[in-house]
Amino acid sequence: MKKYEYTEKKDTRSGFGAGILELGRKNPNVVALTADLAGSLKLEGFIKEFPDRFIQCGISEANMIGVSAGLTIGGKIPFATTFANFATGRVYDQIRQSVAYSGKNVKICASHAGLTLGEDGATHQILEDLGMMKMLPHMTVINPCDYNQTKAATIAIADHQGPVYLRFGRPVIPIFTPADQKFEIGKALMLNEGPDVSIFATGHLVWEAIQAGEKLAEAGIEAEIINIHTIKPLDEEAILTSVRKTRCAVSAEEHQLNGGLGDSIAQTLARNYPAPLEMIGVHDSFGESGTPAQLMQKYGLTADKIVEAAKRVMERRG
Repeated sequence: MKKYEYTEKKDTRSGFGAGILELGRKNPNVVALTADLAGSLKLEGFIKEFPDRFIQCGISEANMIGVSAGLTIGGKIPFATTFANFATGRVYDQIRQSVAYSGKNVKICASHAGLTLGEDGATHQILEDLGMMKMLPHMTVINPCDYNQTKAATIAIADHQGPVYLRFGRPVIPIFTPADQKFEIGKALMLNEGPDVSIFATGHLVWEAIQAGEKLAEAGIEAEIINIHTIKPLDEEAILTSVRKTRCAVSAEEHQLNGGLGDSIAQTLARNYPAPLEMIGVHDSFGESGTPAQLMQKYGLTADKIVEAAKRVMERRG
């Protein structure tokens, strides 16, 4: 098992803040909008350097999406920012009609996603957003795993023509990907090669998958671990290449099982190479208040649960 080490932890939303500041310096068409959450989305640096390219929409998320769609007509690249719950659940109609339908070049950047929002509780812990957004035609959906990858993804989506949903979070997590990485939309990343079981993880669960791989290695099981940072378009080639070798798979995500990464992998396998699949995620439930660590433990989004799923799916394979 390849060893992954880290020297510090940071929140992925800070990676977004660093990325959009760098973009602002490179591309004069980049505009940042927010719905009364500039601090939470780490926009302070961008606002300080480019106050004329920042629009504070107030607590008016639907209007922010409409303004963003309009800005694209003049050649601007709007980054519309708010909490993931508001960025999807509150404004789905506006995104569908004003952005996705006409393929507007709007970047919807959503923080505080999933259970790891923590103490704010179920009303803010959206666990359906990836499914909602991947079902929209023309929409690209990205869920990076750490600070460096979030920064790289933020920079990369400015060069992508069309609507994007970029998901990130509030908790501090290990930084284990390279600072100088080039982010390629739709291209999965191999973290560890192995012949016994494929583990496909996204977002905060990538680090848990790495830890699971280390525990499996101690038991003599060589896991293939792949970082699926782009939910749509899904890298089906990487998934099928891996599963044709291992003949079984585990998916891991901080999202509802319905509509998430595991759902997309199951469809890919059903169409191309039927194989047993175990899915780690939230089972048709809302979240609740608690620390991120407590909630990840309670809802089974941990390295130990990935290990159990890997052993279970290997037994199913026979």
